[in-house]
Amino acid sequence: MTRLASLAAGALLAVSAAPANGGPQEDRNIQLIKDYYAAYATGNPEAVRPFLAADIVWRIPGHHPLAGDKRGPEEVVAFFRGLADGKFRTEPIFFQAQGDLVVDIHRGWSNVGSGPEIDQLFALMFRIKDGKITEAQNFLTDMYQSDTFYWTHYKLKPLPGRLADDR
Repeated sequence: MTRLASLAAGALLAVSAAPANGGPQEDRNIQLIKDYYAAYATGNPEAVRPFLAADIVWRIPGHHPLAGDKRGPEEVVAFFRGLADGKFRTEPIFFQAQGDLVVDIHRGWSNVGSGPEIDQLFALMFRIKDGKITEAQNFLTDMYQSDTFYWTHYKLKPLPGRLADDR
């Protein structure tokens, strides 16, 4: 076993030995994220707004038009509007909380009906403060599939219209 594999195995054992939740606060945080997923499942991007803190940062990895940091509820809801255009769906599988963090694993898939689709496992790490999501970091299992899907279905505006006005 390589040193990296040994470290990864040790980290996995340490995480898996931790309790699924630590108490009432962790239980409330998990319920908040379950309620967020129920709101997302309605297909109305505005339904997630009540879960977002005013200073939220939502990080989307990748090299595609929807990647990058979304700051504030307006940008996050706009991102979810983009996902709604791709007929994105989720199926939560697992939740764990520790302190102000909740981690979930979910299946995410699209139903555009033409071109490449996306269907993979995602993990999200949420930071909760005062009953609101203040930070979310998305982790994917297949970045190549994700980038291909988004570049195919989410075209950029031509130059100069896609550049920020504050250059």
